[in-house]
Amino acid sequence: MRRFVVALALVAAGLAGTSQRALAQKVKSVPFSYLPEQGEDRYNQRVPRKTLALADGSGFVILAHQSGSTYNVERYTSDLKKQWSTTLPIAPGETVEAFGRSAEQAWVVLHHADESGQNLTVQPVGLAGGQKGAPVVLVSAAATERRPAVRLSPDGTRLLAYRYETSDAQIRSLVGTLYDQKLTKILDRTYDFRDQGEFFSPNILLANDGTQYVTVIGDRMRRLTVRRYAAAPGAAAPVAVLGAPMGGVFEGQPITIRDAKFSLLPDGQLYAAALCANYNTGELTSLKAVRFDFESNRLKMAPELPFSAAYLAEANKATGAQAKRLEDIYLADMLLSEDKNLVIIAERHFEEGGPDQPVHARELHVFGYGSFVAPAWHLILPKDQVAPAVDSYTGIGFRAAVFGEQVQLLTLETIGGKSDLYLRHLQARTGVLGPPQRLKLNVANDQQLAYVKDFTAWLGPKEIIGVSRPSKKSAALQLNDVKLK
Repeated sequence: MRRFVVALALVAAGLAGTSQRALAQKVKSVPFSYLPEQGEDRYNQRVPRKTLALADGSGFVILAHQSGSTYNVERYTSDLKKQWSTTLPIAPGETVEAFGRSAEQAWVVLHHADESGQNLTVQPVGLAGGQKGAPVVLVSAAATERRPAVRLSPDGTRLLAYRYETSDAQIRSLVGTLYDQKLTKILDRTYDFRDQGEFFSPNILLANDGTQYVTVIGDRMRRLTVRRYAAAPGAAAPVAVLGAPMGGVFEGQPITIRDAKFSLLPDGQLYAAALCANYNTGELTSLKAVRFDFESNRLKMAPELPFSAAYLAEANKATGAQAKRLEDIYLADMLLSEDKNLVIIAERHFEEGGPDQPVHARELHVFGYGSFVAPAWHLILPKDQVAPAVDSYTGIGFRAAVFGEQVQLLTLETIGGKSDLYLRHLQARTGVLGPPQRLKLNVANDQQLAYVKDFTAWLGPKEIIGVSRPSKKSAALQLNDVKLK
């Protein structure tokens, strides 16, 4: 068996005070208006990314909450010149469901609910001048039904909206409609789950060409299954199905999926990861990863990575903790390098207590796999992040992007007494991690709104957009453009 290389990220722990350094760079900032959103679920934001880089490299668009009844969609050039701003009124009973963009338009999808029913409506905004187009109702549902959902393809050329059909509180099918970038209906489709029995969780991923991947966590939370549906109406291709066992009974212990993540990655293939746990004790037991290769109609399963006593000891050594077990760890991101090396990132995060208590994000557990989905390395990256309730999880955690074989990780931390955004460079093939490099934004550290992760975006390997508040006596946020040299 291939030797498993372990890389412990000590630079962010005991060496933090000496190894961190400031990047040579140029920073430009302009005033920015944003009102924090208080959603129903702080763990699961509906719109976690509110800055979208434009495909032609000319700049970016932003969706910013302004008041209880308005959002702004704004376009900026790469040097922070605002080209236009369009206000979108939000009526009582409406919330923003999704934000995306195609080559010509930005999409803001609104969920409306009242006693008569609910629907998802998309409001298009032209990228050229900010003109609002005619809103289009994507899907409607009864007031008593589950909240309908929408999926946007990564390039914004396709939208899929769907509602749930249930019986005795169990999902029996999804009824969806696929649209093109002109919001013209392509097809209607029903995704039937009557063969699934009980205890399963369905979702849909949408590819740029309109192919639909229906993902299911089923078999009593022990199996990951994906069904691929063709993009075109009346296509002769049958529905392709691939399934990967993740749980079961091992040495007398029932193992189930505690957390799972599916991602369509740049090679056009679907990847999944699962954190598995002992059903009786709740203790995490392993990480499992798989690539669903529909072109060859086969699975590529990675060897299991066990969360053994040795792994717990590594985590405690890296973080300085004395934990008896791994807890509060959730899958956060999956990235694929140019040479198809896969990087899976999990994060430990938790709340202190009630809705008005601080939230915490601690270490990252990062796992590297080669192009054949073989484990290559892992590292445990300590960080100590606390945010006030007003920030929720928008002020802590991390953002990541991949360029070639390099993964960039951006975090808000206080290292060596300096509260700032820190950038780390990670090699996807080897797991070699560079020291944290300070962006010199001098972010406030007074337990008030200081950094909004949702607005972080890369315009390229050496240009980062972000929103923060400087460490001075001011409540004003800034929109920052950081150019690295």
